[in-house]
Amino acid sequence: MELIKLVLSVVLGLASLVCCIIILIDAFQEAVWKGIVALLCGLYLLYYALFEFEHDNKWLIVILALLGGGLGAILRLG
Repeated sequence: MELIKLVLSVVLGLASLVCCIIILIDAFQEAVWKGIVALLCGLYLLYYALFEFEHDNKWLIVILALLGGGLGAILRLG
């Protein structure tokens, strides 16, 4: 059971990382200053993801970016 929790938490963490990178790439493509600020300031990344990020699967990417790592940590610690 512990192995399943470990694998699931790693998968959720990697999915969260990939989704954050997708959002950062979009921020850099829109304007370099937006990408740099999003990279350095997590609150601006959150603002950019919620209000300026445009993608076909926007809400799936944003939810995985925000909740994937947290859920993975809860699974691993719990």
